[in-house]
Amino acid sequence: MMHPIFQVDAFTDRVFGGNPAAVMPLDQWLPDDTLRALAMENNLSETAFLVRLPETDEADFHIRWFTPTVEVPLCGHATLASAWVIFNKLDWAREKIILQSKSGHLGVRRDKDWLVLDFPNLAFEERQTPDIIHEALESAPETAFYVPNDTNYMVVLENEAAVRSAEPDLRKLKSLGNQGLIITARGESCDFVSRYFAPGAGIDEDPVTGSIHSVLVPYWASQLGKSSLEARQLSARGGLLRCELKGERIDIAGQAAFYMEGSVHLP
Repeated sequence: MMHPIFQVDAFTDRVFGGNPAAVMPLDQWLPDDTLRALAMENNLSETAFLVRLPETDEADFHIRWFTPTVEVPLCGHATLASAWVIFNKLDWAREKIILQSKSGHLGVRRDKDWLVLDFPNLAFEERQTPDIIHEALESAPETAFYVPNDTNYMVVLENEAAVRSAEPDLRKLKSLGNQGLIITARGESCDFVSRYFAPGAGIDEDPVTGSIHSVLVPYWASQLGKSSLEARQLSARGGLLRCELKGERIDIAGQAAFYMEGSVHLP
């Protein structure tokens, strides 16, 4: 069997920037073992799989996301990449897409050459920073924020330079399992900056992570007293996000650059 596959760089306006994601539209769901094997073979931080839903359904597509090792409940950059594929490769005529996911219904709309994700506002809890994070990152403060619905910890560092220069011990962070670590600080040329590490989920450092902005945006909105925020992720590839807090939902906007398309051959 042959299945189409696309690769799109998300949260960037140029190829080789942002975060690359593989997108595979399917006629029907393949076995989970096959989905995991495909994601491992693609060896990108995320592979998104899409199945078109009936016209009578409230959503247009069912979407699932896999890292090279696990399925995840929410992913921003692969959703952005999937929307680009739907709009540009699947002849989607409407200005909005509704996606069914493990995190509920997600929306994506076109705004000129930007795509705007409608994502949930994720709750977070202040906790004492786990010892393993202190061991992995000496600059970690005494308190951290835990995101139960996205299995992440977030720590706030002193400034943008501290985020940019951080070199956490990935071998120690791997013991967090599928939990990731967000590091963030107030930005110099934007409202806030971040980086994201999840070695236990097969991602040493994610280039640009849309989903973590479901907790970053409400946190920084409360700190800065504003609802519209511009953010940068300070990985080597880098990415720009324009965000807006809208009560229980968050708009996360980014651009996308098309890289390649092809076919996957399965027995």
